[in-house]
Amino acid sequence: MIRVLVVDDEALIRMGFRRILDTAADIEVVAAVPGAQALSTARETAPDVVLLDIRMPDVDGLTVLAELRGLPDPPVVAMLTTFDMDEYVATALRSGAAGFLLKDTDPEELPFLVRSLAEGGTVLSAKVTRTVVEGYLDAGSHDRCVGGLGRLDRLTDRERAVLVLIAEGLSNTDIANRLYLSTGTVKDHVSAILTKLEVGGRVQAALLAQRAGLLREEGDTL
Repeated sequence: MIRVLVVDDEALIRMGFRRILDTAADIEVVAAVPGAQALSTARETAPDVVLLDIRMPDVDGLTVLAELRGLPDPPVVAMLTTFDMDEYVATALRSGAAGFLLKDTDPEELPFLVRSLAEGGTVLSAKVTRTVVEGYLDAGSHDRCVGGLGRLDRLTDRERAVLVLIAEGLSNTDIANRLYLSTGTVKDHVSAILTKLEVGGRVQAALLAQRAGLLREEGDTL
């Protein structure tokens, strides 16, 4: 059972997401609360996935993201937004968000997206244009980019293979099946990759791999 916490200051949004997700047999919405109650509720309910509004009047969604990421066993957090070009998206990704969804995401897609998040996947709404990703890539300084690319040398061959699959958007389960590994082993590799690359989440690692040309290199060798 995937435990989900919905955080949004609009009661209608909370109700809508709860009703949609409650139709899935393998998903349980443990709570749906406004931003001010997010951290305390996460501590009480220990969700696997948090769907967090990036813009809330009573508390900054990015602040809540940082607080959730600081928990001893942090949940996977995906940001909710009404705009596909929200200027806070890049900051959220750099802060460790596992992706972001538009609030008008097709209801039939939502359970699948939550499952992907729970399995360690990266989720970007289908309506998001390439400009968002390009803007994220361009947001980092040249020095930070060079430093990040240099840290790729710290990875073992197996970790580089896992990183390429992360960049392709595969979940931990999918990576395990592709490389004939256990899911637990893949999780260990992902943790090591994030530590060695000194990044806050899978999205950062994936974009670093893309910028380094690892996907192109893998394709050239096939």
